[in-house]
Amino acid sequence: MDYQDFRRTGHWPTLLSAFLYFDVSFMVWVVLGPLALYITQDLALGVEEKFGIVAIPILFGAALRVPLGVLADEIGPKRAGQVGQLVVMAGLAYAWLVGLNTKLEVELLGVVLGVAGASFAVALPQASRWYPPRYQGVVLGIAGAGNMGVVLDAMLVPWLAERFGWQAVFGVLLIPVAIVFILYSWMAKDAPDRPEPVTLKNYALVLTDHDTWWFMFFYSITFGGFVGLSSALPLYFTQWYHASGITAGMMVAIVVFAGSLFRPVGGWLADRIGGIRTLQMLFAVVALMYLTVALMPEGPRPGGDAMSLSKVGGWSLLELPGVAWGAVAIFFVGAMALGMGNGSVFQLVPLRFRREMGVMTGLVGAAGGIGGFFLARALGWSKGLTGEFALGFVVFSGLALVGLAGLVLVKSRWRTTWGAVSGARV
Repeated sequence: MDYQDFRRTGHWPTLLSAFLYFDVSFMVWVVLGPLALYITQDLALGVEEKFGIVAIPILFGAALRVPLGVLADEIGPKRAGQVGQLVVMAGLAYAWLVGLNTKLEVELLGVVLGVAGASFAVALPQASRWYPPRYQGVVLGIAGAGNMGVVLDAMLVPWLAERFGWQAVFGVLLIPVAIVFILYSWMAKDAPDRPEPVTLKNYALVLTDHDTWWFMFFYSITFGGFVGLSSALPLYFTQWYHASGITAGMMVAIVVFAGSLFRPVGGWLADRIGGIRTLQMLFAVVALMYLTVALMPEGPRPGGDAMSLSKVGGWSLLELPGVAWGAVAIFFVGAMALGMGNGSVFQLVPLRFRREMGVMTGLVGAAGGIGGFFLARALGWSKGLTGEFALGFVVFSGLALVGLAGLVLVKSRWRTTWGAVSGARV
């Protein structure tokens, strides 16, 4: 890639601000994952209810992407992004100052946090419209790498909850969200080639195209897997490997770092060898990793002293048994493949639907959120029904294999039709 040409071609302040906006939004979106360890303990909720709470923001993040995408087309991505950030700041301020005392209040906050998850429908099209087809994989990989915010969540949220209480975490989150709101308002700029506003009719027309459904399915596997694991793994590591809250957070940080860091790599690789070929390799890795982790045995429980050292007690990071570190290694490879898969899917989407990018970002992003919701819920249902998590992981391993088969079905048609005139590798 010609980096000088890349700098001259687009608008780097918008790309940077889109990254920051998505980064803090993602951090807020999945904060109930690590916080659920503490919230559900105070509210005395069961295992399935715990996984249900962390799944709510994911579901509403998916559901709100289309409305936020429509709003972005009506008033411009920058204004839509500002509106979304203000709503999220209001929700965080309420949770911090007033407090959450019931399961219903936590669930309602989860709905508000879904607005943060819907930021995907604003940040990615906003960055994409500044750059030509040959840079779409890299650009959308950079903007989408904003999901690195979940790494900070996993590392810091349990530590803050242990020392200051879980409700204080919402006040702390307001600080980076407010800073990014100021930077975004200053730096972001809408591209000059603003498309016509999208209507529900536009969505209906795009949904009649089979390729739309394929992209939605593929992204439900890649992004759904990433965000589902980001939210569910803190509970999984405490339930299955009996890690303390802080230790579980560090384990998750290691895993999700891989998915976040390698998203731009997936876009870059797709630009070089084609998104289809890249996704085929990655789906095979994802299926294998899910299946492998499904076969991992439960870890041993620590002694009573270790369990009482913190609010959410368990093994410390240095005391974790080998089987737990083995699971972290497997999840690390799987998350790396999922993150690269996210970048690969969004190398292909703008090549096929350049003029409908706002619509497609909303639909494909929504499908990714729905995939994450079902992954989190499936793990909860699996634990509740069988006492183990294996069934949930096996189901998603099978979905990755179905995705691989789908790519085999469409690759010849894609490469000989729109791929042949796209101006990039498919």
